[in-house]
Amino acid sequence: MNSWLNISADSDFSIYNLPFGIFSTAKDSPRIGIAIGKYAIDLSKLNDAGLLLNDKLTNDILVNNYLNDFIALGKEVTVPVRERVQGLLCDEGHKSAVEQCLISLSDVTMHMPVQVGDYTDFYSSIEHATNVGMMFRDPENALLPNWKHIPVGYHGRSSSIVPSGTEIHRPKGQVLPKGEDKPVFSPCRLLDFELEMAFIVGKSTKMGSSVSTDEAADHIFGMTLFNDWSARDIQKWEYVPLGPFLGKSFASTTSAWVVTLEALAPFKVDGPQQDPPVQPYLAYNGQHNYDINLEVAICPDGGSDNVVSKSNYQYMYWNMAQQLAHHTVNGCNINVGDMMASGTISGKDESSYGSMLEISWAGSKSLTLNDGSERKFIKDGDTVKLKGYCEKDGMRVGFGEANGKILPAN
Repeated sequence: MNSWLNISADSDFSIYNLPFGIFSTAKDSPRIGIAIGKYAIDLSKLNDAGLLLNDKLTNDILVNNYLNDFIALGKEVTVPVRERVQGLLCDEGHKSAVEQCLISLSDVTMHMPVQVGDYTDFYSSIEHATNVGMMFRDPENALLPNWKHIPVGYHGRSSSIVPSGTEIHRPKGQVLPKGEDKPVFSPCRLLDFELEMAFIVGKSTKMGSSVSTDEAADHIFGMTLFNDWSARDIQKWEYVPLGPFLGKSFASTTSAWVVTLEALAPFKVDGPQQDPPVQPYLAYNGQHNYDINLEVAICPDGGSDNVVSKSNYQYMYWNMAQQLAHHTVNGCNINVGDMMASGTISGKDESSYGSMLEISWAGSKSLTLNDGSERKFIKDGDTVKLKGYCEKDGMRVGFGEANGKILPAN
């Protein structure tokens, strides 16, 4: 597939990708765009020019603060729109008209892609769960008894999910200092990133119904990078018996462009063997894991990037189809725009660990950055950058970045 637009071979936003997002400019209010190379395509302008050829694409859907209304039109609309834009970018006959709808990415402000009604965080990497169990429980029985039977998850805070580039203040809360028996109130001392990905629900269900693993793909619009920041010391004190609260709810960072499942389809791979066999409602057909290269870098204030982790989404033990089937098996309804995160994605060796908790092994060792400074956890002024991309047979499909800088506590 060849486009008349000059697109760098290493661009995340190739002709094979065409992710959706919400952008604004100095002159234009938030609206739906598609990323291609170094540009965003304004879909409202394409539509005004009569190029999208779909009477369901009204101005109030395309000039919008969120993708929700567009996604709710269903894949019978959203998939042809992406394919139509793909065709326009490959047809020299439409070059002049499409060029009028291109805006340089350097001139746009990106916003939250969707209005998130509900957010669920899973715990689906067996390597990560095993590492945490070895650190804090029995190294010989690191996984809890339920872990290989259900995709463990919890309901998180949707209001504090923010787009890439948003600065985040260090959270405050109660922590129990080592060797003490009473908590103190202080800024978090053990701030961490979590390398995750999230999927966005593309089709709602009614309360009392459920989504099977065979139906799951029809209910998933696309995916983003996701950093589920964690205040480890606050979390450790509070999580028994009801789980994370203040240690997780202060912020999560998502990348701004949503890569569709259709763009990811060429990169499907088999998932790991699940043993013991799962319950029938969690059994699935076909491939639901994806070969997505992931990377985390820490950039100190005024410094340069230090890559601290290289992992891959294909390691996930529990896949998205199983997560969605489990989430809805009790009759829980889902809505367009809901986000469901994977949980920390760690690989099989230290270079692929998806959190500072694992990289520093609960703070027992330090990581030296290229400026000579050391890290066990994230310091004020640090920017954490997540990147991700797929590559195969000359095709590259990427997610851009999910970046967040840590500011001192208020």
